[in-house]
Amino acid sequence: MALIAVGGFQHETNTFAPTKADYGAFEVGAGRPGIQFGAAIATAVAGANIPAAGALDALHALGHRTVGLVWAAASPSAQVTQDAYERIAGEIVRRLAEAGPVDGVYLDLHGAMVAEHFDDGEGELLARVRKVVGDRIPVVASLDLHANVTRAMIARADGLVAYRTYPHVDMAETGQRAAQLLDATLKRGRPMAKAWKTFDYLSSLPSQCSLIEPCKGLYQALERIEQQPGLCLSFAPGFPMADFAECGMTVFGYGTDEAKARAAVARLAGAVADAEKDFALELFSPEDAVRRAMQRGEPGAPVVLADTQDNPGAGGNGDTTGLLAAMLRLRANDAVLGMLIDPHSAKAAHALGRGHTARFALGEISGVPGHVPLAGEFTVEALGDGSFTGTGPFQRGLRLNLGPMALLRSREAPGVRVVLASKKCQAADQEMFRHLGVEPKTQRLIALKSSVHFRADFQPIAKEVLVVRAPGPALADPGEFRWTKLRHGLRLRPLGPAFAGASAPPNAT
Repeated sequence: MALIAVGGFQHETNTFAPTKADYGAFEVGAGRPGIQFGAAIATAVAGANIPAAGALDALHALGHRTVGLVWAAASPSAQVTQDAYERIAGEIVRRLAEAGPVDGVYLDLHGAMVAEHFDDGEGELLARVRKVVGDRIPVVASLDLHANVTRAMIARADGLVAYRTYPHVDMAETGQRAAQLLDATLKRGRPMAKAWKTFDYLSSLPSQCSLIEPCKGLYQALERIEQQPGLCLSFAPGFPMADFAECGMTVFGYGTDEAKARAAVARLAGAVADAEKDFALELFSPEDAVRRAMQRGEPGAPVVLADTQDNPGAGGNGDTTGLLAAMLRLRANDAVLGMLIDPHSAKAAHALGRGHTARFALGEISGVPGHVPLAGEFTVEALGDGSFTGTGPFQRGLRLNLGPMALLRSREAPGVRVVLASKKCQAADQEMFRHLGVEPKTQRLIALKSSVHFRADFQPIAKEVLVVRAPGPALADPGEFRWTKLRHGLRLRPLGPAFAGASAPPNAT
């Protein structure tokens, strides 16, 4: 029986997003528990689809003891502030040192964290942890599927294990797999052999969904290759919104035999390279998407529109109104958009009261250039406190607290309703609508502030899913960002132009 130190520090950083993650963002958690310390970690994550929960369960089932350090997560945004990074990383390292001799370390990381003062947030944290425990104590971490895995992360960890699903329905399962790799490393008495491969192109978030090709087939191939004894493989498509040299897609793996590990990684990497053309994705304008949904959607089989560029799960603030404006202009019927993150309007709706009508100025809080709040008359149909438990595959068991919520119906286009929330969280669970009395499957059109995670709960009821290019900071085409730090030669989109420096035009073809 070994003593395992357990901690976590999760942030997905969109360096082009409008707001940064300060310490308060980790206290709030936004769809995850707020920052936790010591023994409170296990209680806070218990039963939730969170890697640390799966890891703790697996470590205890394997007979190990655990000591909690710090676990923290914040909603995706721009860089983690230096203050927040140093306070959280510093506390992880301090508690690890105070725990005395441990036999291993498990960390619940994201893999795409950029801080104000470190481009590679996880690589720096792993270096600090390694400095405390030395080279002989195994350090293993679970990672998000969107991890930008760096040389430093590979070098400083004895094992990294990434999610295999997007929507991320296997987060707790990934924590279990990481715990099993740590256990196998302890029993082996020395580190596993490792192999790692990067790629020369970026892919967009919506195209990385594991429910559709090419990722569906790539993860099936991963599992076939991994059937060889003693192998642990991962494919991370990366987070294509972090402007630093090592942004991108990776394949990595660990094994008891170095030759087999290298061969397995090479085989999977070949499949990823061959799939480049298949990562191209059709994007719809707001107007075209709404028109198609009005033609095809019906109660019981709605058309779902993904407002991907304002996805709070990718650094957007969930407050742009481009798609909502198209719904109103075209006078959509049986249509609902959620969630528009607008605490001021939600508060005003609560003050006004259910059944009352007033003029609102909705959204556009984060100041996307050229956009102003959407003004119009709306009736307050329902109110909620924003406290409920997720029931869908992605957020099942998570106790959500989104602050005051409201359901508004447009006076000018009565077939259009909008769900307001006060705290940033992407629309990935049907309970976000049911909390205000809306049953999603009865709609003709559902517009969601999300890129892919919504598919876990909404795709089963959808006639079809359309990915919409409406205004927002989480651009669906990586080639449209104004990159400055990428490595030269990296293609900005599948089969697209290569990065040639900061002066390269962002929309080159």
